[in-house]
Amino acid sequence: MSQHVAEVTHRSVAAPAGRIHLAEQGSGPLVLLVHGFPECWYSWRHQLPALAAAGYRAVAIDVRGYGRSAKPAATDAYRMVDLVADNVAVVRALGEESAVVIGHDWGATIAANSALLHPEVFTAAGLLSVPYTPRGGPRPSEVFARMGGEEEFYVSYFQQPGRAEAEIEPDVRGWLAGFYAALSADTMPGPGAPDPHFVSRSGTLRDRFPTDVLPAWLSASDLDVYAGEFERTGLTGALNRYRNMDRDWEDLAAYDGAPVRQPSLFLGGSLDASTTWLADAIEAYPVTLPGLVASHLLDGCGHWIQQERPTEVNRLLTDWLAALPA
Repeated sequence: MSQHVAEVTHRSVAAPAGRIHLAEQGSGPLVLLVHGFPECWYSWRHQLPALAAAGYRAVAIDVRGYGRSAKPAATDAYRMVDLVADNVAVVRALGEESAVVIGHDWGATIAANSALLHPEVFTAAGLLSVPYTPRGGPRPSEVFARMGGEEEFYVSYFQQPGRAEAEIEPDVRGWLAGFYAALSADTMPGPGAPDPHFVSRSGTLRDRFPTDVLPAWLSASDLDVYAGEFERTGLTGALNRYRNMDRDWEDLAAYDGAPVRQPSLFLGGSLDASTTWLADAIEAYPVTLPGLVASHLLDGCGHWIQQERPTEVNRLLTDWLAALPA
């Protein structure tokens, strides 16, 4: 659909978090875009105009703890059920009854749980980079503690309050540059190099990041946007998502093994560890995502899929949205 599209507008709306900041473009059916770690609404900068041009009201939020949204002080204020409640509140504040929800990374998990807990609000779910894995199995902290052998898995590292902050906050821009590069197709460490998802017992995550290089999708000015947000807010709100995984496991006990039944889409990168480690979750989609419309692994793509491959992702998203029931 070819039409004039208004510029992105910004505002905050009331939510259980206190306020949620959003960037909005276009008019039509509502599409809610939820970012992951360590990002903000800006990670959807390529999708907002494309969705608006296709006839949708595209809204990208700052998840609580990020950007210009509220940052509750309590660690347990970042449970999954709270983030889902924020999404419902945003839809209502925008004067809508329902929305399609699309998420990347942690945002994909938030999107899937939004659809699971509130099917009356979220009529379809698009998941980018992180496959849907229903609640189940042992307590998450126990699973992560067993990963890595002599090394420590990054999730366990992030779960300890203050520890990752001490690594990141003295040089937010440099750390973010390395983290983005470590998980991007064109700059990630090669085969046989130490895995940047793990920490040596006496080291830091940053020890394994590429240095002095930016991936092709990330300009210096793009990096300035992300760094500016986290230099202002700190990282604790963002990292608190990792610190609530055991609480989520307890909160969602009634949904053990539950499928997301709405029409869904999965997009992943073939070089993203999320899709290789969780290959079994993708294979389980006929059971866990019975409404799956399409699943695509983009060859040679890393973790930051909608930024690494914006044209391809925009086409896949708009094709999927156009095929959804009215």
